[in-house]
Amino acid sequence: MAESRYCRLAQRGVMIVGGADRASFLQGLISNDIAKAGPGRALWAGFLTPQGKFLYDLFVTEQGDRFVIDVEAARAEEFRKKLSMYKLRAKVEISLAEGWAVYAAWCDAASTLGLGAEAGTAAGFAGGIAFVDPRLGAGGLRLVVPESGAAALAKAGLVEVPFAEWDQHRIRLGLPDGGRDVPVERGVLLEYGFDELNGVDFNKGCYLGQELTSRTKHRGLIKKRLMPVTFDGSAPEAGSPVSLGEAEAGEMRSSSGQVGLALIRLESFRAAAVSHQAFTAGSTRLVPARPDWAVFPEGE
Repeated sequence: MAESRYCRLAQRGVMIVGGADRASFLQGLISNDIAKAGPGRALWAGFLTPQGKFLYDLFVTEQGDRFVIDVEAARAEEFRKKLSMYKLRAKVEISLAEGWAVYAAWCDAASTLGLGAEAGTAAGFAGGIAFVDPRLGAGGLRLVVPESGAAALAKAGLVEVPFAEWDQHRIRLGLPDGGRDVPVERGVLLEYGFDELNGVDFNKGCYLGQELTSRTKHRGLIKKRLMPVTFDGSAPEAGSPVSLGEAEAGEMRSSSGQVGLALIRLESFRAAAVSHQAFTAGSTRLVPARPDWAVFPEGE
């Protein structure tokens, strides 16, 4: 068995939402049911525009009388201001957690740290929280901890490795990484796996941008899906068009090494299986695959 590994996710930051109204406040804003988050349970959710397009993805856990949120670091202050716009008279306190960091750990790290394999399982660790990725247990652990938490991971026997190793691990699983994979103000949650990956609750009631997400689900309007792709040579740049023959077939998203993620038209994916034509991004040939967890329409 491979030794348990960890790395810092420098692209992620930490936000705190406290106050007496913290739960009801977030409940009306995010795509998942905040009641699912607790000291022993983490959740994943999207925060959308009023029109239902992607803005941020959030990993939410609870510590004492506050929610601890893993969000994109480069846009964390922007997100804090966005939340503050909706605060009105709600009794909530919103702040960035200075001196905290987000880590990923995998290769049996959950067992090493005494957590089960079930997605979302959480427990206290090094003054913060460790949790199994709420999207998919195979994703490994995420840890939202004070920066000193790295020493606790090393003491527990985990080996620090470069970020690229984690990036390739999550890409092979088809797991999106915030705005690197879901275009801001353009992405539709269900095209990026938020349904199967436990990021949407369709029974929770109203939230910001709910109408488009619900309509996409119930009318079967999903025409594209994020998929892992493999390739030889240099990785196509994020945003590069993907083609099938002469036809437009999608768009490249993040990549690392010889693997990446691309948003692929389901019609093109089905056509390629019949015609055996190759997907390309520029001069690079891509081989897409449906993630094991993904549910595509019949025939895809």
